[in-house]
Amino acid sequence: MVVGEHSKSPDVHDPNERAQVAMDAITARHLQRAFWLPATRAAAVAWPIGLLRAQFGSWHYWWHAHLVDLLVDAAIHRPGGTAYGDRSFDPEVADDANRLLRGIRVRNLGRWTNNYYDDMAWLGLAIERADRHLQLDHRRGLRVLTRRMLDAWVPEEGGGIPWRTMDRFFNAPANGPAAILLARTDHVERAVAMCDWMDAQLIDPKTHLVIDGLRRQPDGSLTPETGTYTYCQGVVLGAELEAFRATRDQRHLDRLARLLGAVEKHSCVDRVIKGGGGGDGGLFHGILARYLALIATDLPDVDGAGDLRSRAARIVMTSADAAWSNRTETPRSTLFSSDWRAKAVVPDKKGETARFVAGAVNPSEIPERDLSVQLSAWMVLEAAAAVDLALPERDLP
Repeated sequence: MVVGEHSKSPDVHDPNERAQVAMDAITARHLQRAFWLPATRAAAVAWPIGLLRAQFGSWHYWWHAHLVDLLVDAAIHRPGGTAYGDRSFDPEVADDANRLLRGIRVRNLGRWTNNYYDDMAWLGLAIERADRHLQLDHRRGLRVLTRRMLDAWVPEEGGGIPWRTMDRFFNAPANGPAAILLARTDHVERAVAMCDWMDAQLIDPKTHLVIDGLRRQPDGSLTPETGTYTYCQGVVLGAELEAFRATRDQRHLDRLARLLGAVEKHSCVDRVIKGGGGGDGGLFHGILARYLALIATDLPDVDGAGDLRSRAARIVMTSADAAWSNRTETPRSTLFSSDWRAKAVVPDKKGETARFVAGAVNPSEIPERDLSVQLSAWMVLEAAAAVDLALPERDLP
Protein backbone atom coordinates (compact mmCIF):
# COMPACT_ATOMS: atom_id res chain seq x y z
CA MET A 1 0.00 0.00 0.00
CA VAL A 2 0.99 3.60 -0.50
CA VAL A 3 0.07 5.36 2.73
CA GLY A 4 -2.54 8.06 2.27
CA GLU A 5 -2.40 11.75 3.06
CA HIS A 6 -1.46 12.60 6.60
CA SER A 7 -3.30 15.25 8.59
CA LYS A 8 -1.79 17.44 11.27
CA SER A 9 -0.04 15.27 13.84
CA PRO A 10 -0.80 15.42 17.54
CA ASP A 11 1.98 16.26 19.96
CA VAL A 12 2.47 12.63 20.92
CA HIS A 13 5.12 11.52 23.39
CA ASP A 14 5.41 7.79 22.70
CA PRO A 15 8.53 7.20 20.54
CA ASN A 16 6.83 4.56 18.42
CA GLU A 17 3.83 6.78 17.73
CA ARG A 18 6.17 9.57 16.67
CA ALA A 19 7.90 7.21 14.26
CA GLN A 20 4.51 6.29 12.82
CA VAL A 21 3.73 9.98 12.23
CA ALA A 22 7.04 10.36 10.38
CA MET A 23 6.36 7.29 8.28
CA ASP A 24 2.85 8.45 7.35
CA ALA A 25 4.03 11.92 6.39
CA ILE A 26 7.07 10.89 4.38
CA THR A 27 5.48 8.00 2.51
CA ALA A 28 2.45 10.14 1.65
CA ARG A 29 4.66 12.85 0.18
CA HIS A 30 7.31 10.76 -1.51
CA LEU A 31 6.34 7.12 -2.11
CA GLN A 32 4.79 6.22 -5.45
CA ARG A 33 4.91 3.61 -8.19
CA ALA A 34 8.12 3.42 -10.24
CA PHE A 35 7.23 4.71 -13.71
CA TRP A 36 3.60 3.97 -12.77
CA LEU A 37 4.35 0.23 -13.00
CA PRO A 38 2.21 -2.09 -10.85
CA ALA A 39 3.77 -3.90 -7.88
CA THR A 40 6.60 -1.34 -7.62
CA ARG A 41 7.50 1.56 -5.38
CA ALA A 42 10.00 4.38 -5.74
CA ALA A 43 10.40 7.69 -3.95
CA ALA A 44 10.41 11.23 -5.26
CA VAL A 45 13.73 12.66 -4.09
CA ALA A 46 12.27 16.11 -3.39
CA TRP A 47 9.04 17.67 -2.15
CA PRO A 48 7.32 19.62 -3.51
CA ILE A 49 8.09 18.51 -7.04
CA GLY A 50 6.16 18.16 -10.27
CA LEU A 51 4.62 14.82 -11.23
CA LEU A 52 6.82 14.22 -14.27
CA ARG A 53 10.02 15.16 -12.42
CA ALA A 54 9.01 12.87 -9.56
CA GLN A 55 8.77 9.94 -11.97
CA PHE A 56 11.44 10.66 -14.57
CA GLY A 57 13.85 13.02 -12.84
CA SER A 58 16.81 12.17 -10.64
CA TRP A 59 16.73 9.24 -8.29
CA HIS A 60 19.35 8.36 -5.70
CA TYR A 61 20.19 4.67 -5.15
CA TRP A 62 21.55 4.90 -1.60
CA TRP A 63 18.71 7.10 -0.35
CA HIS A 64 16.35 4.35 -1.48
CA ALA A 65 18.40 1.73 0.37
CA HIS A 66 17.79 3.66 3.60
CA LEU A 67 14.10 3.93 2.78
CA VAL A 68 13.97 0.12 2.58
CA ASP A 69 15.70 -0.07 5.96
CA LEU A 70 13.13 2.31 7.44
CA LEU A 71 10.22 0.27 6.13
CA VAL A 72 11.80 -2.75 7.81
CA ASP A 73 12.01 -0.76 11.06
CA ALA A 74 8.37 0.27 10.78
CA ALA A 75 7.16 -3.25 10.01
CA ILE A 76 8.80 -4.75 13.10
CA HIS A 77 8.31 -1.83 15.50
CA ARG A 78 4.57 -1.63 14.78
CA PRO A 79 3.64 -5.20 13.87
CA GLY A 80 0.34 -6.17 12.35
CA GLY A 81 0.14 -9.75 13.52
CA THR A 82 2.16 -11.86 11.07
CA ALA A 83 4.21 -14.10 13.32
CA TYR A 84 7.84 -14.99 12.73
CA GLY A 85 9.88 -16.50 15.53
CA ASP A 86 9.37 -14.41 18.66
CA ARG A 87 8.29 -11.36 16.64
CA SER A 88 5.58 -10.29 14.30
CA PHE A 89 5.61 -7.73 11.51
CA ASP A 90 3.17 -5.62 9.56
CA PRO A 91 2.55 -7.49 6.27
CA GLU A 92 1.37 -4.36 4.41
CA VAL A 93 4.55 -2.46 5.23
CA ALA A 94 6.56 -5.58 4.36
CA ASP A 95 4.82 -5.58 0.98
CA ASP A 96 5.84 -1.95 0.45
CA ALA A 97 9.45 -2.88 1.24
CA ASN A 98 9.30 -5.71 -1.30
CA ARG A 99 7.77 -3.42 -3.93
CA LEU A 100 10.39 -0.78 -3.21
CA LEU A 101 13.19 -3.29 -3.79
CA ARG A 102 11.52 -4.16 -7.09
CA GLY A 103 11.28 -0.45 -7.92
CA ILE A 104 14.96 0.04 -7.15
CA ARG A 105 15.83 -2.57 -9.76
CA VAL A 106 13.48 -0.94 -12.26
CA ARG A 107 15.08 2.49 -11.73
CA ASN A 108 18.54 0.86 -11.80
CA LEU A 109 17.91 -0.73 -15.21
CA GLY A 110 17.39 -4.24 -13.86
CA ARG A 111 20.60 -4.41 -11.81
CA TRP A 112 21.34 -4.63 -8.09
CA THR A 113 24.76 -3.02 -8.53
CA ASN A 114 26.18 0.36 -9.46
CA ASN A 115 29.66 1.89 -9.47
CA TYR A 116 29.75 2.95 -5.80
CA TYR A 117 30.74 0.44 -3.14
CA ASP A 118 29.17 2.46 -0.35
CA ASP A 119 25.83 2.50 -2.21
CA MET A 120 25.99 -1.24 -2.78
CA ALA A 121 26.86 -1.93 0.85
CA TRP A 122 23.84 0.07 2.02
CA LEU A 123 21.50 -1.81 -0.29
CA GLY A 124 23.02 -5.12 0.79
CA LEU A 125 22.37 -4.24 4.44
CA ALA A 126 18.77 -3.28 3.65
CA ILE A 127 18.15 -6.50 1.73
CA GLU A 128 19.69 -8.65 4.46
CA ARG A 129 17.41 -7.06 7.08
CA ALA A 130 14.32 -7.20 4.87
CA ASP A 131 14.81 -10.90 4.14
CA ARG A 132 15.64 -11.75 7.75
CA HIS A 133 12.84 -9.82 9.41
CA LEU A 134 10.05 -9.81 6.83
CA GLN A 135 10.33 -13.26 5.21
CA LEU A 136 11.24 -11.79 1.83
CA ASP A 137 13.57 -13.53 -0.59
CA HIS A 138 16.27 -11.55 -2.36
CA ARG A 139 19.06 -14.08 -1.87
CA ARG A 140 20.50 -13.58 -5.31
CA GLY A 141 20.77 -9.82 -4.87
CA LEU A 142 22.36 -10.25 -1.46
CA ARG A 143 24.92 -12.71 -2.86
CA VAL A 144 25.80 -10.36 -5.72
CA LEU A 145 26.27 -7.35 -3.43
CA THR A 146 28.20 -9.29 -0.79
CA ARG A 147 30.55 -10.68 -3.44
CA ARG A 148 31.22 -7.14 -4.65
CA MET A 149 32.33 -6.17 -1.14
CA LEU A 150 34.62 -9.18 -0.88
CA ASP A 151 36.20 -8.69 -4.31
CA ALA A 152 36.87 -4.98 -3.74
CA TRP A 153 39.35 -5.59 -0.89
CA VAL A 154 42.79 -4.29 -2.01
CA PRO A 155 45.28 -4.12 0.88
CA GLU A 156 48.13 -4.05 -1.65
CA GLU A 157 46.81 -0.67 -2.84
CA GLY A 158 46.53 0.79 0.65
CA GLY A 159 42.91 -0.22 1.34
CA GLY A 160 40.38 -1.14 2.48
CA ILE A 161 37.86 -1.14 -0.30
CA PRO A 162 37.55 1.91 -2.53
CA TRP A 163 34.66 4.33 -2.58
CA ARG A 164 33.81 3.45 -6.18
CA THR A 165 35.01 1.29 -9.02
CA MET A 166 38.07 2.51 -10.91
CA ASP A 167 38.95 4.68 -7.92
CA ARG A 168 41.62 4.65 -5.24
CA PHE A 169 39.90 6.63 -2.53
CA PHE A 170 39.53 4.32 0.47
CA ASN A 171 36.98 5.73 2.86
CA ALA A 172 34.89 4.99 5.93
CA PRO A 173 31.55 5.43 4.11
CA ALA A 174 32.39 2.37 1.99
CA ASN A 175 34.37 0.24 4.43
CA GLY A 176 32.05 0.77 7.41
CA PRO A 177 28.78 -0.52 5.96
CA ALA A 178 30.65 -3.18 3.96
CA ALA A 179 32.17 -4.54 7.19
CA ILE A 180 28.73 -4.64 8.84
CA LEU A 181 27.28 -6.45 5.83
CA LEU A 182 30.11 -8.98 5.73
CA ALA A 183 29.81 -9.67 9.45
CA ARG A 184 26.08 -10.29 9.05
CA THR A 185 26.64 -12.64 6.09
CA ASP A 186 29.17 -14.82 7.93
CA HIS A 187 32.34 -13.31 6.48
CA VAL A 188 33.58 -12.42 9.95
CA GLU A 189 37.30 -12.70 9.24
CA ARG A 190 37.11 -10.11 6.47
CA ALA A 191 34.84 -7.86 8.55
CA VAL A 192 37.41 -7.93 11.37
CA ALA A 193 40.22 -7.15 8.91
CA MET A 194 38.25 -4.14 7.68
CA CYS A 195 37.73 -2.93 11.24
CA ASP A 196 41.45 -3.30 11.89
CA TRP A 197 42.27 -1.34 8.72
CA MET A 198 39.89 1.50 9.64
CA ASP A 199 41.27 1.69 13.16
CA ALA A 200 44.85 1.79 11.89
CA GLN A 201 44.27 4.27 9.05
CA LEU A 202 41.20 6.42 9.68
CA ILE A 203 41.28 7.50 13.34
CA ASP A 204 42.23 11.11 14.05
CA PRO A 205 44.84 10.85 16.84
CA LYS A 206 43.70 14.12 18.46
CA THR A 207 39.91 13.76 18.47
CA HIS A 208 39.64 9.96 18.07
CA LEU A 209 36.94 10.56 15.46
CA VAL A 210 36.89 8.68 12.16
CA ILE A 211 38.15 10.73 9.21
CA ASP A 212 36.59 10.43 5.77
CA GLY A 213 39.33 8.41 4.06
CA LEU A 214 42.69 8.08 2.32
CA ARG A 215 43.31 9.03 -1.30
CA ARG A 216 46.07 7.22 -3.18
CA GLN A 217 48.21 9.61 -5.21
CA PRO A 218 49.98 8.86 -8.53
CA ASP A 219 53.29 8.42 -6.66
CA GLY A 220 51.69 5.74 -4.46
CA SER A 221 51.41 7.86 -1.33
CA LEU A 222 48.16 8.09 0.63
CA THR A 223 46.76 11.53 1.47
CA PRO A 224 44.15 11.80 4.22
CA GLU A 225 40.78 13.45 3.66
CA THR A 226 40.23 14.68 7.20
CA GLY A 227 36.51 15.52 7.31
CA THR A 228 34.84 13.86 10.31
CA TYR A 229 31.26 13.34 9.16
CA THR A 230 28.67 11.95 11.54
CA TYR A 231 27.87 8.96 9.37
CA CYS A 232 31.52 7.90 9.37
CA GLN A 233 31.29 7.64 13.15
CA GLY A 234 28.05 5.67 12.87
CA VAL A 235 29.26 3.04 10.45
CA VAL A 236 32.49 2.40 12.37
CA LEU A 237 30.53 2.05 15.62
CA GLY A 238 28.29 -0.44 13.83
CA ALA A 239 31.21 -2.36 12.37
CA GLU A 240 33.05 -2.61 15.70
CA LEU A 241 29.83 -3.74 17.39
CA GLU A 242 29.33 -6.53 14.83
CA ALA A 243 32.98 -7.57 15.17
CA PHE A 244 32.68 -7.69 18.94
CA ARG A 245 29.44 -9.67 18.80
CA ALA A 246 31.08 -12.21 16.50
CA THR A 247 34.47 -12.54 18.23
CA ARG A 248 34.15 -11.15 21.79
CA ASP A 249 37.61 -9.69 21.22
CA GLN A 250 38.19 -6.89 23.73
CA ARG A 251 39.90 -4.64 21.19
CA HIS A 252 36.61 -4.09 19.38
CA LEU A 253 34.85 -3.09 22.59
CA ASP A 254 37.71 -0.75 23.47
CA ARG A 255 37.50 0.93 20.08
CA LEU A 256 33.74 1.26 20.36
CA ALA A 257 34.06 2.89 23.80
CA ARG A 258 36.75 5.30 22.56
CA LEU A 259 34.68 6.33 19.54
CA LEU A 260 31.49 6.75 21.55
CA GLY A 261 33.36 9.15 23.83
CA ALA A 262 34.59 11.10 20.80
CA VAL A 263 31.06 11.28 19.39
CA GLU A 264 29.73 12.62 22.69
CA LYS A 265 32.41 15.29 22.73
CA HIS A 266 32.61 16.34 19.09
CA SER A 267 29.53 15.16 17.12
CA CYS A 268 26.76 16.36 19.44
CA VAL A 269 25.59 19.57 21.06
CA ASP A 270 23.84 18.90 24.36
CA ARG A 271 23.50 15.25 23.28
CA VAL A 272 21.77 16.20 20.02
CA ILE A 273 23.59 14.94 16.93
CA LYS A 274 24.76 17.75 14.66
CA GLY A 275 22.97 18.11 11.34
CA GLY A 276 24.58 17.47 7.98
CA GLY A 277 22.54 19.83 5.80
CA GLY A 278 20.71 18.49 2.76
CA GLY A 279 21.58 16.33 -0.22
CA ASP A 280 23.64 13.30 0.78
CA GLY A 281 24.50 15.08 4.04
CA GLY A 282 20.85 14.91 5.03
CA LEU A 283 21.29 11.23 5.85
CA PHE A 284 24.47 11.55 7.89
CA HIS A 285 23.07 12.23 11.37
CA GLY A 286 20.27 9.70 10.96
CA ILE A 287 22.82 6.98 10.20
CA LEU A 288 24.75 7.81 13.36
CA ALA A 289 21.48 7.60 15.33
CA ARG A 290 20.73 4.16 13.87
CA TYR A 291 24.04 2.68 15.02
CA LEU A 292 23.97 4.37 18.40
CA ALA A 293 20.59 2.71 18.92
CA LEU A 294 22.15 -0.59 17.92
CA ILE A 295 24.72 -0.20 20.69
CA ALA A 296 21.86 0.45 23.13
CA THR A 297 19.90 -2.63 22.07
CA ASP A 298 22.50 -5.15 20.90
CA LEU A 299 25.78 -4.69 22.75
CA PRO A 300 26.45 -7.98 24.57
CA ASP A 301 26.23 -7.97 28.35
CA VAL A 302 29.89 -7.72 29.38
CA ASP A 303 31.72 -5.54 31.88
CA GLY A 304 31.18 -1.90 31.02
CA ALA A 305 28.45 -2.60 28.47
CA GLY A 306 25.68 -1.12 30.59
CA ASP A 307 27.33 2.28 30.68
CA LEU A 308 27.98 2.27 26.94
CA ARG A 309 24.41 1.24 26.19
CA SER A 310 23.00 3.98 28.44
CA ARG A 311 25.20 6.70 26.94
CA ALA A 312 24.33 5.70 23.38
CA ALA A 313 20.63 5.57 24.26
CA ARG A 314 20.72 9.07 25.78
CA ILE A 315 22.04 10.56 22.55
CA VAL A 316 19.37 8.77 20.53
CA MET A 317 16.50 9.79 22.77
CA THR A 318 17.65 13.42 23.12
CA SER A 319 18.17 13.71 19.37
CA ALA A 320 14.74 12.20 18.67
CA ASP A 321 13.09 14.63 21.09
CA ALA A 322 14.80 17.53 19.33
CA ALA A 323 13.84 16.30 15.86
CA TRP A 324 10.24 15.94 16.99
CA SER A 325 10.07 19.27 18.82
CA ASN A 326 11.43 21.18 15.82
CA ARG A 327 9.13 19.67 13.23
CA THR A 328 6.78 21.99 11.37
CA GLU A 329 3.14 21.17 10.67
CA THR A 330 1.78 22.08 7.25
CA PRO A 331 -1.94 21.86 6.44
CA ARG A 332 -1.43 18.38 4.99
CA SER A 333 1.72 16.94 6.53
CA THR A 334 4.52 16.94 9.10
CA LEU A 335 7.92 18.22 7.99
CA PHE A 336 11.25 17.67 9.75
CA SER A 337 14.30 19.90 9.94
CA SER A 338 17.74 19.33 8.44
CA ASP A 339 19.15 20.45 11.81
CA TRP A 340 17.28 18.85 14.69
CA ARG A 341 18.17 21.79 16.92
CA ALA A 342 16.36 24.31 14.67
CA LYS A 343 12.79 24.67 13.40
CA ALA A 344 12.02 23.04 10.05
CA VAL A 345 11.59 25.41 7.10
CA VAL A 346 8.70 24.64 4.75
CA PRO A 347 10.05 24.42 1.17
CA ASP A 348 8.33 25.45 -2.04
CA LYS A 349 8.98 24.69 -5.70
CA LYS A 350 11.30 27.68 -6.11
CA GLY A 351 15.08 27.35 -6.20
CA GLU A 352 17.36 24.48 -7.08
CA THR A 353 16.68 20.90 -6.05
CA ALA A 354 19.40 18.45 -5.06
CA ARG A 355 21.78 17.61 -7.89
CA PHE A 356 24.30 14.83 -8.45
CA VAL A 357 27.75 16.40 -8.85
CA ALA A 358 31.13 14.61 -8.87
CA GLY A 359 29.86 11.48 -7.15
CA ALA A 360 27.73 13.16 -4.47
CA VAL A 361 24.30 14.76 -4.23
CA ASN A 362 24.41 18.46 -3.39
CA PRO A 363 21.58 19.90 -1.28
CA SER A 364 18.45 21.68 -2.41
CA GLU A 365 18.32 25.41 -1.79
CA ILE A 366 16.01 24.63 1.15
CA PRO A 367 17.40 21.38 2.63
CA GLU A 368 14.04 20.26 4.05
CA ARG A 369 12.94 19.69 0.46
CA ASP A 370 15.26 16.69 0.18
CA LEU A 371 14.04 13.17 0.83
CA SER A 372 17.34 12.47 2.60
CA VAL A 373 16.60 15.07 5.29
CA GLN A 374 13.17 13.59 5.96
CA LEU A 375 14.53 10.03 6.06
CA SER A 376 17.14 11.07 8.61
CA ALA A 377 14.48 12.38 10.98
CA TRP A 378 12.39 9.26 10.48
CA MET A 379 15.55 7.26 11.18
CA VAL A 380 16.20 8.89 14.57
CA LEU A 381 12.55 8.45 15.53
CA GLU A 382 12.67 4.73 14.62
CA ALA A 383 15.97 4.48 16.52
CA ALA A 384 14.27 5.95 19.58
CA ALA A 385 11.40 3.50 19.16
CA ALA A 386 13.84 0.57 19.11
CA VAL A 387 15.54 1.85 22.27
CA ASP A 388 12.22 2.46 24.01
CA LEU A 389 10.93 -0.99 23.05
CA ALA A 390 14.30 -2.57 24.01
CA LEU A 391 14.02 -4.38 20.69
CA PRO A 392 17.33 -5.85 19.57
CA GLU A 393 18.22 -6.24 15.92
CA ARG A 394 19.77 -9.70 16.10
CA ASP A 395 17.58 -11.89 18.27
CA LEU A 396 15.93 -13.90 15.49
CA PRO A 397 17.03 -17.48 14.78
